[in-house]
Amino acid sequence: MKKINIKIYLVLILLGVITYSCSDDFVDVKPTSNNSEDFFNSEQDYNDALIGAYDLLQSTYLNVMLGEIASDNTLAGGESATDVVGIQEIDDMIHTPLNAQLRDIWSWMYAGVNRANYILEFKDKTDFSGKEKLLAEARFLRAYYYFELVKWFGDVPLAVDKRIEFGEQFNIDRTPKAEVYAQIEKDLIFAVDNLPYTQSIPGKVTKGASQALLGKVYLYQNKFDEASVVLDNLITNGPYDLVTDYKSIFEEAGENNIESVFEVQYFDGQGASFDCLQCSEGNVAVGFSGVRAYTGPEFSSGFSFNVPVQEVVDAFEVGDLRKDVAILDINAWATANGATFGTGFEHTGYFNRKYIPRKRSATAQGDRNLTNPNNYRAIRFADVLLMAAEAFNRSSTPNDTKAQTYLNRVRRRAFGDTNHDINATGTILLDNIYKERRVELVGEGHRFFDLVRTGKAAQEINGFVSGKHEIFPIPAIEIQLAGDRWSQNPNY
Repeated sequence: MKKINIKIYLVLILLGVITYSCSDDFVDVKPTSNNSEDFFNSEQDYNDALIGAYDLLQSTYLNVMLGEIASDNTLAGGESATDVVGIQEIDDMIHTPLNAQLRDIWSWMYAGVNRANYILEFKDKTDFSGKEKLLAEARFLRAYYYFELVKWFGDVPLAVDKRIEFGEQFNIDRTPKAEVYAQIEKDLIFAVDNLPYTQSIPGKVTKGASQALLGKVYLYQNKFDEASVVLDNLITNGPYDLVTDYKSIFEEAGENNIESVFEVQYFDGQGASFDCLQCSEGNVAVGFSGVRAYTGPEFSSGFSFNVPVQEVVDAFEVGDLRKDVAILDINAWATANGATFGTGFEHTGYFNRKYIPRKRSATAQGDRNLTNPNNYRAIRFADVLLMAAEAFNRSSTPNDTKAQTYLNRVRRRAFGDTNHDINATGTILLDNIYKERRVELVGEGHRFFDLVRTGKAAQEINGFVSGKHEIFPIPAIEIQLAGDRWSQNPNY
């Protein structure tokens, strides 16, 4: 089985059942369909609900795409300056609480949280062999969705082992992000302790994915000692390694390989529509990032969003084998391969080659721009090595020798030799680690948040205002639905 089948075979009642008090017996009619309290009577019920919790991972395509567009790596692009206005606003750092894409991220991530909490709310209802492993997967997923929410919005409402039900929005408050992080850590530690390093189904959460995300969560809180310990343990004891051929990572044959620590699964066997982008089983960001009106070999056309800028192209050193894998120079490609293409808004001549539409299978369904089967490599082993290098360099007792070792493992693959090893220490070494993260991970959605957490966003991103743009505004409709009790993020 190539991918997790993310179809939901039952209707998950996520917001609970509204009950009414009435003295008339004739209105006290027993519902003909199961409600949420009648569920979780078997291991299969738990597994079906877990599929639903995994399902929202596919909607994180938007988080990935906007994580690049908000940074200094890419421009919004598209057809025109008014093509998906919310994306254009984020690119220009003029987004407001009315931004539709930010509300999508908020809504979709909370849908994921609620689905994970649905399982955990009823975690004690039915016993079966292997339940701790299933609950560990649910807790990882809850941590993953909450981490996205904290990265984007800062303080957010926190619900643990219960769904946020209709009506509770008038009583639940935003929780300080430090408390949200504390819960994320608890969930991930539980997952580390109860999951194996390998699963029989690709895309299922593992011990290694939990360690990697925990290390990342520590890094985002400047807990470098803790990050170095958990990441070093993963590097030393986990089953992961760098693949030899960097290009192979982003081809279909490279999905779920030895470098993949956690990978979001997509497939093109079911169509999708713009009416419900989060419903797509395909990677929507891939179609959005494709070359406009493209005809030619290997690739398919797309909407020309998320176009790399010259600065990130120039960030690659001479001889870096990753450059032509990460960046498609469409002019050079068209000349060499007889391809033709159109140009969109903010056309730079470059595209994110890692995640643009390839030729699809004969059985592919629906709009190719919404149902591309390209998996998202959410956490790669190269990322783990670079996070560990940073953690060791920035820990209370720095270990620059180990930091150099992990950094240079990544660089040796990039150049195919040891002649480009970094021997610097201290802040110069740290700067080299940051530069390496940019070129190794370009196009993968990490850049904006790396710049924010390292305090470099204001100097690198045009229009970025310190004290404001480190996080995004809480969607205005969410504040209204909470009875206007929540304060907005600063300066929005």
